[in-house]
Amino acid sequence: MVVAAVLAGCADVPLEGAPTPGVPTSAEPTGKPTSKPTGKPTSKLTPKSSPGPSMPPSSPKPSTPAATASMPPAAGNLLAAAPVTRSFPGRLPDGKPPLFVVVSFDGAGDLMLWSRWRAVAKQVDARMTFFLSGPYLYPGDRRSDYTPPYKKPGASDIGWGDTAGILGRTKVLREAIAEGHEIGTHANGHFCGTNGIGRWTTAQWIAELGAFDRMVRTGPSLAAGKTVAPPFDPATVKGMRTPCLEGDRSAYRLAMAQRGMLYDASAPGYIAWPKKANGLWNFPLQSVTLAGTSKKTLTMDYNLWFAQTQARKAPLAQAPALKAQVLATYRQALAKSRASGNPPLFLGNHFNRWNNSVYSDALTTFVLETCKQPDVQCVSNMELASWLTKYGVPRGPRQPS
Repeated sequence: MVVAAVLAGCADVPLEGAPTPGVPTSAEPTGKPTSKPTGKPTSKLTPKSSPGPSMPPSSPKPSTPAATASMPPAAGNLLAAAPVTRSFPGRLPDGKPPLFVVVSFDGAGDLMLWSRWRAVAKQVDARMTFFLSGPYLYPGDRRSDYTPPYKKPGASDIGWGDTAGILGRTKVLREAIAEGHEIGTHANGHFCGTNGIGRWTTAQWIAELGAFDRMVRTGPSLAAGKTVAPPFDPATVKGMRTPCLEGDRSAYRLAMAQRGMLYDASAPGYIAWPKKANGLWNFPLQSVTLAGTSKKTLTMDYNLWFAQTQARKAPLAQAPALKAQVLATYRQALAKSRASGNPPLFLGNHFNRWNNSVYSDALTTFVLETCKQPDVQCVSNMELASWLTKYGVPRGPRQPS
């Protein structure tokens, strides 16, 4: 049933000016890739003495940083990416554990949508997880610093940043962390499908995550042409969602574990209490039934879009009905959790306005109506991981949804 739910690969929203990739039509893999990778890892990010290729013609031209730009301050002065400032009881008065709802976003680039989701969270005292893509903090005129496996230097399916966007994101990331939100990693180039991340080895994932670290640490200063403190210490990132939910799980999880990371939010699964896999908490996108149908899909906005309209934009007149169906799907999933002993509900999303903003609007309504309910706590992935570490996995019903 999980395999049936994984319909089509998620598609991150490109940065301003970047070409929009076509909607993928192949199914997301749910197991190990069938072919083994060859060659040495090539995902490096090393300083160059001259800028890389120019940005696409439609992109705002980023300013060229001065050759003598100094590096950011030491990591000891930076914010931790995964703050845990709240605690929750092990049991509610009815004897059940709290019902944790975890809302997370992939990409986390659009500044207007950053403002929207922070405002929504404030209304209901929610914390959220934002999986950041490295190129969103790195200037396009330095993109050839990044050499991903099996790709040309500077390759990225989601584009690169410009000065204004990078500095805006740097500021908003600091503010979001100060509000208690968590920053995870969504890796870098967002390479999906048969020529994507599925064949990467552990060594290549180690290099990819190292490239993410260097984009976070050096991107703002390179974009500004002067010293700009990074928005957070990338060494303190505790979780990842892989692009399109793909990748050899044992390979990339070993790379994550070696860095001291604690959870993976990439795999499909069920509404059930999380378990550890490959030494990490497995926080899945969950298989649910699309309301009013027998279709199985995942709790990810792109998958819901695919289940509804094959990821094609519907007429505006259909938006209210489509939103109502998504909202009913979320409500059904919440009811399923309550009936199963309150296992967490994981809702994955993108910074997007897909299908006339049906998915963003439905999620907004769900968060505002749900996160203040007495048995519900809307938390980041790290807040949930902290609770599980303290209290352990509750015993009780674990049947698939």
